[in-house]
Amino acid sequence: MTQRTPSLGAVQVHGMTRSAFILRGALAAGALYGAGAASPVVRGALAQSTDIDILNFALTLEYLEAEFYARARKLSLRTELAELAVDFGDDERQHVDALIATIRGLEADPEPVPSFTFPLKDERDFLKLAVELEDTGVSAYNGAAPRIEDKAILAAAGSIVQVEAKHAAAIRGRAGMDPSPAAFEPTLSREEVLKAVEPLLQTAPG
Repeated sequence: MTQRTPSLGAVQVHGMTRSAFILRGALAAGALYGAGAASPVVRGALAQSTDIDILNFALTLEYLEAEFYARARKLSLRTELAELAVDFGDDERQHVDALIATIRGLEADPEPVPSFTFPLKDERDFLKLAVELEDTGVSAYNGAAPRIEDKAILAAAGSIVQVEAKHAAAIRGRAGMDPSPAAFEPTLSREEVLKAVEPLLQTAPG
């Protein structure tokens, strides 16, 4: 049975860009069906997208994760988790910078930073939401990657998702969870997942 991740439902992405709408859909799917549901949502939403669109979606996802860890640093966390929040936050900011540089190098405009709301009050919230966001991030990258046409961009995305997967395993270990609970990600019905988040995706710009 798919494990739902309801905390994702309380994460809010405040923005009107297409990437913000897709990210909201991915988070909503994760809340309903588990983090793996982000993959079919992202894959479907980006079906007719250019590499620039996909890079901007990845950038929006990295904005989310970077802001999450920035806010986590303000919590009262035990030392090992505080250090992890700093290290992971630095990684996410580097991902943001790299994606912005890539988009600008392609003579396109990076999407602006949305604002975010997180259900984040204490260490317990941090651990729970960090697991959910990292797992969802990996799933979202897996959904986006097959849509990338430029092999150099695909390689760059692959190098980022490897780090995101390491983040997911590390935070799962800190939360007392199995770092790698299955040999393969569960297969989810694209139709069932998209039906649940279709109202969000239909209102996306572009």
